[in-house]
Amino acid sequence: MSGSSMSLPLAVVLVLLSVLLAGSSHAGPEMDPYKTLGVTRIASQAEIKKVYKRLAKEWHPDKNKNPGAEDMFIRITKSYEILSNEDKRAIYDRYGQTDDSQPYGGGRYGQRQDSFYFDESFFNFPFNSKTHRDFGDSRFALHFNQYVNELVPDSYRRPYLIKITSDWCFSCIHIEPVWKEVVQEMESLGVGIGVVDVGYERRLANHLGAHRTPSILGVINGKVTFFHFAVAKEHLRQFVEDLLPQKLVDRVTDKNEQQFLNSWHDLNKPHVLLFDQVPSVPLLYKLAAFAYKDYLQFGYVDQGLLETADLQKRFNINTYAPTVLVFKENISKPADIIQAKGMKKQIIDEFMSNNKFLLAPRLVNQKFFDELCPVKQFHRRRKYCVLLITGDEETFSSGNQAFLSFASFNTKEVVRFAYVYQRLQQPLCDVLMDSKDGSLSTPQVVILERRNAAGKTLFKPVTSWDGSEEDRQRLQAELERLQKDPSILVHDAVLPELNDEFASIFVIRWVYASYDYLSEVVDDILHNNWREMMPLLSLIFSALFILFGTVVIQAFSDSSDEKQVKPTSKEAENGSSETISTSSRPPKKNFVEVTELTDITYMSNLVKLRPGHMNIVLVLTDASKNLLLSKFAKEVYSFTGSLTLHFSFLNLDKHSKWMSTLLEYAQDVAQIDTDEDDGGNRRRDFTGYVLALNGHKKYLCLFKPVYTGEDHDSKSSEDEGGPSGGKLRSSSRDNHPARKTNRSRSSSTLHIHHKLDRLGLWMERLMEGTLPRYYIPAWPGLDKITANK
Repeated sequence: MSGSSMSLPLAVVLVLLSVLLAGSSHAGPEMDPYKTLGVTRIASQAEIKKVYKRLAKEWHPDKNKNPGAEDMFIRITKSYEILSNEDKRAIYDRYGQTDDSQPYGGGRYGQRQDSFYFDESFFNFPFNSKTHRDFGDSRFALHFNQYVNELVPDSYRRPYLIKITSDWCFSCIHIEPVWKEVVQEMESLGVGIGVVDVGYERRLANHLGAHRTPSILGVINGKVTFFHFAVAKEHLRQFVEDLLPQKLVDRVTDKNEQQFLNSWHDLNKPHVLLFDQVPSVPLLYKLAAFAYKDYLQFGYVDQGLLETADLQKRFNINTYAPTVLVFKENISKPADIIQAKGMKKQIIDEFMSNNKFLLAPRLVNQKFFDELCPVKQFHRRRKYCVLLITGDEETFSSGNQAFLSFASFNTKEVVRFAYVYQRLQQPLCDVLMDSKDGSLSTPQVVILERRNAAGKTLFKPVTSWDGSEEDRQRLQAELERLQKDPSILVHDAVLPELNDEFASIFVIRWVYASYDYLSEVVDDILHNNWREMMPLLSLIFSALFILFGTVVIQAFSDSSDEKQVKPTSKEAENGSSETISTSSRPPKKNFVEVTELTDITYMSNLVKLRPGHMNIVLVLTDASKNLLLSKFAKEVYSFTGSLTLHFSFLNLDKHSKWMSTLLEYAQDVAQIDTDEDDGGNRRRDFTGYVLALNGHKKYLCLFKPVYTGEDHDSKSSEDEGGPSGGKLRSSSRDNHPARKTNRSRSSSTLHIHHKLDRLGLWMERLMEGTLPRYYIPAWPGLDKITANK
């Protein structure tokens, strides 16, 4: 009895251990079909099928003798069974299970509960929650890292439609039936779908600029566009079409089909033509054109138009089913054709993928080179490239055509043919060519195999190429040897990165980008999306405020410089003393700008001079011009910072009578010294005189050099033309009449540039407003004065 009592607890312990072991084995990690196949969760069926075929060939037990090949092949097959079936894939995305015999629970957002299982339909309220989301939404749930790392790069191949939702969103319930219907249609066409729950992905919602629920937006080429219309199937379909670029598909008729097909050489792309009965281009075809825009050029032929009848007859097009033709170098005969009444995305994707390249395309950039001549990954997946180094001149056209003809007969998948223009890809050609001088006398053919992404390449120059039969036989023999012995590629080098030959269209891309940005701004303004527009509006208004403020400050500053200081004394009120505004500004230039006062500049520089401005005029002759101008510039340089002063000179040899006429007009001007010529005639010498002329007020201030004593080297003194100066000189002449001839000789022997030694002091008094002014009734006309030759 005791033995049986002891055996009962032991049996219970064994049962518990077996349950725990079963639970632990059940909770162990399960196979992830996405990781097994190496695809992302947003991969399309075409991508999954393509990866499966490649992995199945690689790990098939009959071809791969690795001990783990059979297990790996089974895992690959099982993963493909799950992901190729939309229902099984959805179940796995929701619950994280791969075994159909196991009950569903927990799922993607929590741990599976095997102890109890309830029918949750009784508590199934029509609201989203983290543990019980809508079945369709859970498949397309987006996270921030997934959006940045996977969705944005993929948006350059296909557009995405994203719904912004949240918990307890009543409006989200109303659009759910339409959303499910649109998702089912768009996903079959190849449009990416995403759902963002604001409650759990606030960071992603802010990144997208979505601040309310529900919202629907599209993502293409990394750019986000919001949907602003009523949620209807037709509106959402049109929204997806509007996301795509406008010039994806060209309209082709009998008139332009030759121009369309002949552009294969310039664009370096095969050309695809779709024949269909509908007048507008089908969305499925537009999406395919966007996905393969970097490889193919697309055209559409409307079979209902009379302008396309000859085109349909020439290629024998069936009018009862859509037909797709692809043309490569030979535009008279399509290289491939498909025709199906119900054209599916998988069929089009496979057709486009198989015809991405010309028979012998031109290497135009590094990306194209990487795809056409991929890096060796496995021994069984070698890819050899036969490269023709040639020129784009007319003399090489026959050899290039012969190379294309040779490439058209190639049936081996491991060999790709291409050509390159030496002028456009000089660094690459310098590495591969035999001639070290960089010149291209005859085209050359090189066979190469790329070994790693860093550029290491094995290659062998085969032959010079002119398209002769001997060259063709030699190249064919080398290719046959290569299939048997890959070691014939005896040379190795690191290839430089290829130049991008299409980089010159950057300006056009910039214009298109600017247009898209402006369209987005206008769209946001029209739909009152002020929250998103606030940073841009703030920037615009800030720039306008700064610009307006700068203009206003500059305007007030200019007006203050032009104003004269108001007179403060009775003498100033009577007009006997007027003060000119002094400027403390330093000179703006390192030179003095002095203009000649002629009949052309007379009106603008004097008669019509702006109020408050003065023109400082130096009187000179041709003989004294250089010396006086140099001295004049030194004396007045410190005053050039004033905006109210202008500097000119008057040539007495051209306008000798103007000075006399001006002083005759002036009132109370002191007597001017005169000299006697050899004939005893009296004449006036105004060389070195400086006039400060106020054109608006019609007055002048006078500076004239005065010589004191008999010292020929003494400096000239300043005389403002006042009475005292005049009297001093008059008494000097009365008391010493014999010295007139001496003074004449003194003026002739005195250095001319000493006449302006005291001009700086005179200018200071001018700026202070302490010089006497001589008013005149009117300015004499300079053009009416005859020149004195």
